[in-house]
Amino acid sequence: MPMKNPPLDRRDWIAGLEKGLAILEAFDSEHARMTPTQAAERTGLSRTAARRYLLTLESLGYVYTDGRLYGLTPRVLRVGWSYFDSARLPRTVQPYLQQLSATLNESAYVSVLDGWELVVIARNGVSRVMTTGFVLGARVPAPLISPGVVLLAHEADQAAVSAWLDTVELLPFTPHTITSAARLREKIARARVDGYALIEQQLQVGVRGIAVPLRNRNGEVVAALSTNMLIGEESPEAALRRVLPHLQESALAMLNVL
Repeated sequence: MPMKNPPLDRRDWIAGLEKGLAILEAFDSEHARMTPTQAAERTGLSRTAARRYLLTLESLGYVYTDGRLYGLTPRVLRVGWSYFDSARLPRTVQPYLQQLSATLNESAYVSVLDGWELVVIARNGVSRVMTTGFVLGARVPAPLISPGVVLLAHEADQAAVSAWLDTVELLPFTPHTITSAARLREKIARARVDGYALIEQQLQVGVRGIAVPLRNRNGEVVAALSTNMLIGEESPEAALRRVLPHLQESALAMLNVL
């Protein structure tokens, strides 16, 4: 599975930290506000424990309550933005994204896998208004976007990727969304052979994405470089001729700095 973490001696494990983070991660678009009982159900904690963690997080400023329901506060963003402020990869690729975006007149992105989700860790947008882009930190089902397909294609454990595709339920975001595991395997296998992925209208109607792998100087794939565009009257072949060489050139330029 992507991003495997090294094993930790249980003597060094802080269970309270794990449970506190589980409470924060339990909030999402469908559970924007929760009671302690609901938080307990989503985390596997007892109601008493969930309530105590929520009260502690409230005291620290990470959640608020109206007396019954709890929700996240903007302070939670400090944790996520600490990654962007401190991690080397987003800062290293930014100048290359700026140049690529100016050349293509399209938004450019660098993304990584977190579990089986794709996370945008760096971006540079064009000045014109776009409806095809992703905000920094956006999380997307990996098989439904070009950089996600590229990264899945270069996973060392392809058996784990295949097994996950057999179990995951992918929602149809558009009439064109591929939800068949067999077809997704074909897309992933094609990206592994071609060295790039072109994905159309999986998350947004009328939007096309093209991505290539980003390798470090040891040849390891560490991220994906991509761009999104409106399909319009441009054919997939024309889009590849216009965009792919620049993506590959930028990826090659980053090779020596990653």
